[in-house]
Amino acid sequence: MGIAPGRSAIITGAASGFGLEMARRLIGAEAAVVGVDSSRRALDAAARALGKAFLPLEADVRARDSAAAAVAEATRHGGGLDTLIVSAGVIHIKPLAEVAEADWDLTLDVNLKGAFLAVQAAAPRIADAGTRGRIVAVSSDAGKRGFGGIAAYSASKFGLIGLVESVAVELAPSGATVNAVCPVGAPDTGMGRQVLDMKVRATGDDPEAIVAAAAKTNPLGRNATEADVAAAIEFFLSDEAAFLTGVALDIDGGAHLGYLPGT
Repeated sequence: MGIAPGRSAIITGAASGFGLEMARRLIGAEAAVVGVDSSRRALDAAARALGKAFLPLEADVRARDSAAAAVAEATRHGGGLDTLIVSAGVIHIKPLAEVAEADWDLTLDVNLKGAFLAVQAAAPRIADAGTRGRIVAVSSDAGKRGFGGIAAYSASKFGLIGLVESVAVELAPSGATVNAVCPVGAPDTGMGRQVLDMKVRATGDDPEAIVAAAAKTNPLGRNATEADVAAAIEFFLSDEAAFLTGVALDIDGGAHLGYLPGT
């Protein structure tokens, strides 16, 4: 199992976290990659680390013209386009009563509208790639279960799964697949550190103690890593996953499983 060699890919949120890790893995499989991100500095650092196969593109995922231009550039860079990874995302952490309309709009615009625009722009090219075509979106465990303090984020990630399932149906006749991964918070990512900071402020506990407690309460006894999530995305890009579409895969060590009350 592994990424089919020689892919042509576009990744949103490519300069950090899961997006950057997937850029590394794709380039290791001789792919041409266009990496889209809003941070010029982070993109430049990624380009230095990844080499000429990685083409950095500073863009706003919330803008239709940016999405269209990025897809056109990825198609040119790779001589076609068969892979889209939607990894751009932000998290908003506040109690419901404190969520401003601007907070809601930004979170939904980046996480859901941005995903929609990227998918809409890339879908015709992905369909043209036939059974080689792949779209994988990074949702969240919060896209399947609501958690206090992240209403906007959770709503955006629930919506992302709906988008994935709908587009999976539309692209199925071409043979292209559309899937999502739903990771539990990984403390070694930028977003994971934001959540950790929130927990520190809420509890006053030591960060290391919070991370250890999270690992202890996971059925598999540890926290998620970037590599765990990237490995699942890599599987969806493989030939072995050609009959999987419309899947929202939990990457959570069993955290979604039920617990017997009182145990």
